[in-house]
Amino acid sequence: MTAQVFMFTWHRFERHLMLRAPSTSTHSTSRLPRRHMLRWLASMAAIAAGPLLLWQASSAAPGEAVPLAPPLQDVSAGPSHKEKAIFAGGCFWGVQGVYQHLRGVQRVVSGYSGGNANTATYPAVGRGDTGHAESVEITYDPAQVSYGTLLQVFFSVAHNPTELNRQGPDTGTQYRSAIWATNADQYRVAKAYIAQLDKAKSFKAPIVTGLENGSSFFAAEAYHQDFMAEQPNHPYIAVHDAPKVAQLQRLFPTLYRAEPVLVKKTS
Repeated sequence: MTAQVFMFTWHRFERHLMLRAPSTSTHSTSRLPRRHMLRWLASMAAIAAGPLLLWQASSAAPGEAVPLAPPLQDVSAGPSHKEKAIFAGGCFWGVQGVYQHLRGVQRVVSGYSGGNANTATYPAVGRGDTGHAESVEITYDPAQVSYGTLLQVFFSVAHNPTELNRQGPDTGTQYRSAIWATNADQYRVAKAYIAQLDKAKSFKAPIVTGLENGSSFFAAEAYHQDFMAEQPNHPYIAVHDAPKVAQLQRLFPTLYRAEPVLVKKTS
């Protein structure tokens, strides 16, 4: 990478921070640039290393897409209606981006799950001591896409369920793999699917995904919503998240849709 390109990208990053950081929040935003910078530096290191590292990143790190059998158990579809699912699989930018391209999904909101309302802010969650994980709340129509299919995408494309308290370059309990079941059927199906995948040795390491009851979810700040769609050239997105969407299209061609369903168009 030339010095000119590096400086151009750096200035775009600085501008991104100025545009995206909330100016009216009562919470401290001092940790926001630092946390973005860590993600940016990790991504820039991958880009600067050249095409080989980029290939490895897309085929090993973000592209750890594993073709998985669908769940043997699933939630009955019933007539068309709305249901919600809550998943945590590392940085919510990429998880949101994946599900926004899935047919049958009506809305995907980035947010925080597992902690209290008063600590559900980006700077606080970034400390790693709030109990929160970055998560997404998926509103979907079970008549079009089942909860079992959402789980299949979660485990095969959206994240690596064998990484404990981390995903890719991001470390800490706020990046843990977790599912919050919003009803008894979701809990039953998720628990059975994890057992099914472990029994089949679908991964080289045990699944560490946590499973909890309850719809713990607090929406994240507006500047995080639709981040992948709005910032497709952001280095972190390009290296770690865009390959996930490509893998979704490859593994689930009949469920993939090119136009994402955006929060800011469905509010």
